[in-house]
Amino acid sequence: MEKKRWDCSALPKGWQIEEVTRKSGLSAGKSDVYYYSPTGKKFRSKPQLARYLGNQMDLSSFDFRTGKMLMSKLNKNRQRLRYDNNNQTKGKPDLNTSLPVRQTASIFKQPVTKVTNHPSNKVKTDPQKAVDQPKQLFWEKKLGGLNAFDIAEELVKTMDLPKGLQGVGPGCTDKTLLSAIASALHTSAAPITGQLSAAVEKNPGVWLNTTQPLCKAFIVTDEDIRKQEELVYSVRKKLEEALMADMLAHVQEAASEGDSLNEGNDDMETV
Repeated sequence: MEKKRWDCSALPKGWQIEEVTRKSGLSAGKSDVYYYSPTGKKFRSKPQLARYLGNQMDLSSFDFRTGKMLMSKLNKNRQRLRYDNNNQTKGKPDLNTSLPVRQTASIFKQPVTKVTNHPSNKVKTDPQKAVDQPKQLFWEKKLGGLNAFDIAEELVKTMDLPKGLQGVGPGCTDKTLLSAIASALHTSAAPITGQLSAAVEKNPGVWLNTTQPLCKAFIVTDEDIRKQEELVYSVRKKLEEALMADMLAHVQEAASEGDSLNEGNDDMETV
């Protein structure tokens, strides 16, 4: 076999490429390419080289046989990356968790202030408007009939509410109450206590506290907290076991791929 080795300019300093030409056998005239790191470690394939370099450099446009970067492929990768970034910016999901209140034009007179970057400009604010925002009564009824489905289009089972949570108001079901409590937890920094006034059951249109969900006043006990902690611990344990099993499967798959590549190259050298 005839061997030639030279420095690879496309890789970091100290890397060398070796071409071995076969002179006998059925594959006479063909050549194999190997790479050597600055420490002398030998690499037989592009996947092995990519795993070793990791995040040091991008080898997507690297030609393993010639040891050069293909400019046409590099430009295509840049265009694809630019296209993906633009699409991600345009298709960014709406993560707004604001309540589905009515969006109508205001009939109240409000001052209009032109805002620029000039330091002498002053922005006028209305503290009453920031604190006291009108809210539609019984907006929770809009959440009725909404269900969640998984990727297989199967209906996701809803949570079972504790017996201490009881809804108040017209047409308040367990599903509506669950959605109202979840929305209150995500959009309000105040504690969730329910409707503290007993008169709300007689006339909810007058005595309803719009900052609280449509449920009677309740108290969270230490036993409720303990059960929730046990549930969270159990779910985290299952998640940890699933992640560990997935990681071991990836390691085993990578090891088997490496062994198969080494066996294939050894057979070629023997021929």
